[in-house]
Amino acid sequence: MQTKLYTMTETTLDQTAIEDCAAILRAGGLVAFPTETVYGLGASAFEALSCARIFEVKHRPADKPLLCHLASLEQAEELAYLTDTARALICRYTPGPLTLVLKKKPCVPDIVSAGGDTVGLRFPANPICRALLQACGCPVAAPSANLSSHPSPVTATPVIGSFYGEIDAILDGGKTALGTPSTIISLADGKPALIRAGALPEAEWKEILTL
Repeated sequence: MQTKLYTMTETTLDQTAIEDCAAILRAGGLVAFPTETVYGLGASAFEALSCARIFEVKHRPADKPLLCHLASLEQAEELAYLTDTARALICRYTPGPLTLVLKKKPCVPDIVSAGGDTVGLRFPANPICRALLQACGCPVAAPSANLSSHPSPVTATPVIGSFYGEIDAILDGGKTALGTPSTIISLADGKPALIRAGALPEAEWKEILTL
């Protein structure tokens, strides 16, 4: 496979490259891209076969679900049953390094949720990622863009080393701003529960847990 490689900065977006990568995602391809936390490896969240390729190229265990990266609250409503608490947290803390786990709707392929009844929702703040999601027009399922058990990448260099020739495109947006994966909080059982401490400041996620 010939992998397309695009380079840009957060302040100087290459809209042609973004549109090309969005078209690749809509057509069922895989694209690696920067977020404010780490680089992600994405596919359209509605394309089960494309999401299966993520597991294949990453050597990812089948029981590890994929987070869905979103551009709008409307996309979140499409994928999950949002509670009032979820809507309030989305409005207050996103876009940013917070992932919320909620009960999923039937449109979410089982491979995305690893056969479970929940889905993780994330609204990235990185301008390149946001532009890609808006151009794509669909939720993008994406774990970190690393081989399983390898460190999560904060630049495109290890992404290129691991996946060049294996995926359709790589967006090189330089070093990520935070360098730590998102904080994951589950609302699936009603009361907020911490799944993973990450880039969201500790004071903020502890405040969420008191809701």
